[in-house]
Amino acid sequence: MAFLEKDTSVNKSEVFKALKGIHDPDLQEDIVTLDLVKNLTIKEGVVGFTIQLPNPACPVKDQIKAEAENAVRKLDWVKELFVTMDFKVTSQQDSQARSLIPKVSNTIAVASGKGGVGKSTVAANLAAALMNYGAQVGLMDADVYGPSIPTLMGASQSPQVIGNRIIPPVVYDVKMISMGYFLPKDEAVIWRGPMLHKMIQQFLGEVEWGSLDYLVIDLPPGTGDIQLSLCQTIPLTGAVIVSTPQDLALKVASKAITMFKKLKTPILGVVENMSFYVCSHCGERDDIFSHGGAQKASRELGYPFLGEIPLSTEIRLRSDSGNPTALSQNQYSQAFQSMASAVAAQVSIANRRAVQVPTIEP
Repeated sequence: MAFLEKDTSVNKSEVFKALKGIHDPDLQEDIVTLDLVKNLTIKEGVVGFTIQLPNPACPVKDQIKAEAENAVRKLDWVKELFVTMDFKVTSQQDSQARSLIPKVSNTIAVASGKGGVGKSTVAANLAAALMNYGAQVGLMDADVYGPSIPTLMGASQSPQVIGNRIIPPVVYDVKMISMGYFLPKDEAVIWRGPMLHKMIQQFLGEVEWGSLDYLVIDLPPGTGDIQLSLCQTIPLTGAVIVSTPQDLALKVASKAITMFKKLKTPILGVVENMSFYVCSHCGERDDIFSHGGAQKASRELGYPFLGEIPLSTEIRLRSDSGNPTALSQNQYSQAFQSMASAVAAQVSIANRRAVQVPTIEP
C-alpha cells in the first residue's frame, strides 16, 4: 500500500512548529523566526532541510543540529530525516559603503588606544581564524606608520595594478593590502590628513576585494586622522578594541572606545592580549601584566568580552615568520579561534539590531 501522508503544507507547518523551539545562541531567537531554516522538502515521510546560521564560527552548531533532529523526529509521520548545516554571513551595508566596497558584507576595525599591545597580531590572526572557519576574508593594513601585516602574514608577493584597479595578493586565502608594499624599506611616513584620507579611499575603492564576508582593518594605535577618515568614509560594522590587562593600558583603551562612540561606530567588544604567561619549561603561570583587567572593564562599560590571548614565545615566533598562530593546532590557536568566533557572533548581533531598529532618514 502506498504511503499516505497529510497535505505537504500541513506537514511543513508541523516541522516549522517543531523547530521554533530551537534558538540561535547569539541572536536569542528561534531559528524559524530568524528565517534560518532553508530548503525544506518533504516526500513520503522523508524530510530534509538546511539550517543556515549567520555565524560561520558558531561553537554550538552541532548541538543546534542535534536539537533540530530530535525535535522533528518526534513527529509520528517522519520516516527519514536529513539535516545539513551551512552559514551565510549577514550584512547591513548602507549605500555609502556599497559605493566603495559593494561586495563586502562587513567591515571590522581592530583598534587600540596605544601602541605595543599586539593589535596587529590580533588583527592578522582574527582574519586567518575567520578564513579557517570558511568565511571569505580580506585584511587591510591601515597602519601606515608601522605596516606590519605583510610580515605577520608572510606575504612577500606584491599587489598588481591593472588599469586603475589594485589586485591584492592572497595569502592563506586572505586578500591583503598594506602601505608596506608601496613604501621603500625603512622609510618613515610623514603625511598630513588629506594624504591619509586619500589612502583610505584608495584601499577601499580601488582594491579589487571581490565578495567578502569580512574585511578586517588594522588601524594605527591612538585616535588620529586615519580613524577619523575611515569612519567618515564608510560606516563600519563595528570595532574590536585590543588592550593589555594593566590599568594604564585600559585607561588609554577607553579613549579609543570614546572616539568610536562619537563616530557612531558600534563597539563589538574588547580583547585582552598578553593576558597571562605560561612557562614552556615548568608550566607555571605568571600574570606579568596583571590579568582580567580588560574583562572587568568591558563588563563595567557594558561591552562584550571577546577573549584573552596569552603572552607566548610561540606566538611571537610564528608572527615573526609570517605563520599565523590561528592556523596551527595548539592551545594558543584555540585562543584566537575562540576570539574570532566571539567577534563573528557580535557582527551577527549588530546586523540583527540594525534590522530591528531601522534608521529613519531626517
